[in-house]
Order: sequence, then structure tokens, then C-alpha cells
Amino acid sequence: MPTRMITKDEVTLWSEGIGDPADAPLLLIAGGNLSARSWPDEFVERLAAAGHFVIRYDHRDTGRSSRYDFALHPYGFDELATDALAVLDAWQVRAAHVVGMSLGNTIGQLLALDAPERLLTLTVMLGGALDVDFDADLEAALKGEPSVSGLPVPSRRFLDMMMLLQQPAGTDEELLERRVEKWRLLNGEGVPFDSDEFRRRELLAAGHAGTFDEPIVHHMIPQPPVSRGAELARITTPVLAIQAMCDPAAPPPHARHLADRIPGARVVEIENMGHALPLAVHEPLAAAICAHTRAATV
Repeated sequence: MPTRMITKDEVTLWSEGIGDPADAPLLLIAGGNLSARSWPDEFVERLAAAGHFVIRYDHRDTGRSSRYDFALHPYGFDELATDALAVLDAWQVRAAHVVGMSLGNTIGQLLALDAPERLLTLTVMLGGALDVDFDADLEAALKGEPSVSGLPVPSRRFLDMMMLLQQPAGTDEELLERRVEKWRLLNGEGVPFDSDEFRRRELLAAGHAGTFDEPIVHHMIPQPPVSRGAELARITTPVLAIQAMCDPAAPPPHARHLADRIPGARVVEIENMGHALPLAVHEPLAAAICAHTRAATV
């Protein structure tokens, strides 16, 4: 598949195009600390087969994109959003269907607010609305207190286990196993976890990046001001909010909360899906995304 290295303000971004360039462009925006490889090849190929030219890319500080000392070169969500626009520019795409998961869910909302002319549609999943103070909610969860937003938060056990998996590991094999165990937690309990499937994916991701070490930089980025949530009411891009019904990180009704703040936004629920993309959810997830993109172009 064709790849392009993009230079933007001294940042280099790796990107890849899959499918027929004459088809409707669809940009995939990955989650925090994840490269383009977090979008499984099988899933990407489904989207391409449905009539999309799919573009995926490595966030800065992931995969083959530029890596920096965050303390010396800090950045925020605004820079990550303009990275996405730079990727579209490099592929000479005026406007695209955009799909964002987790951190990409937040970036997608910012794009719909600040660069609506570049979006044909927006699909968001595995995250929350801009008016949700996730940092405050997580702090409350760690203290065993109710969330500030009033929305469900990850369980204390889930948070404790995720923090345990951030501890230093030694060999590449240990690092690989830790990465697989992280996905076991994020997968939730709705879909049986296939460790071989995720081990294969993590080997591909590590080979792509050239290291088994996982980046953690994006955990340091402050979330956008909660006040931006009030702006969601002015979004005119057709929006689909997908709720993974077994998501341990952004449980129901986060997608409904987001959709209720955007005129005309729709919600699709994917039963048994967690905060991951196992093979079992590819078909219903791709079907929901493609139905949304087709409806906007009829």
C-alpha cells in the first residue's frame, strides 16, 4: 500500500493509503499512544471494500512519526487536530469522512468545530463528549467517589490493573505480554479475548515502530477546556456516535450523552464490544460506519 511521510512544523508523520484513491476518502484517527497499526488490517480492508479510500496515520510520538522529549516540546489537542489536517493535505483530500476512537474521538469533535469544511461525516467511539471532565472523573473514581459529570466511570479494579501494567518490564517478550494483557482488560467481558490475535497485532505494531516500548506521552496532554463542550450544539457535520456496550473505559451512556449535544447526531450500539477492535466486532462496526457515510452522500 502507498505510504507518505508528511512534514509539518518540524514534525514528521507517517501515513498510509488503502484502497482506490478514486473512492470516497475516509480518515482513521487512532487512540492515545497508538499508531496507525491499532486499526487492524482486516477492519481497514472492510472499509476499503465498501468503497472508501482509507487513510491511517501515526500520531506524533507513535509508530514511525517524530518522537520528542515532551517536557521540551509540549503539545496539545489543537496540534494533534492540525496533524490530522496535514495528513489530508498530503493526500490532496479536500474533505473526508473521519472516524476517531478514544483520543481520536476528541480530535474528531475538535475538527468538526474548528474545520467543518474538511469533514464529510464524523464517526466517534470509545470516548466522551468535550463537556465531560474525564480527568476529574478519573480522580473521583480513584477515590471511590461519584463522578463529577454524573456519567459512569471505569471501575477502581480496572484502573488499578491498568496502572499495574504501566510498571517497567524487562525483556521484549515481557513487554509484548504486557501489551497483550492491556488489551485483555480493554476488551472487556462481552467478546471472548483471543490472546493470539492481539499478540499478532502487537508484534506488527512493534515491528512497525521498531520497538516494543509503548509511548506514554499522550497521557500527559491536558484535555481540551470543558467549556468547549458548549460549542457542540453548533456542529453541522453529520455525526454518528457509536456506543460499545461493554466498554470498560467509556461505559454507556457516554455516546448518548455526546449525541444529545449535537443536532441530528445518531447513536448506534454495538453489543458486547469493549474498548478494543477484536475480529468479532469488525462486521457490525464497519457496517455502522459505512451506513453513516453512505447516508450523507445520497
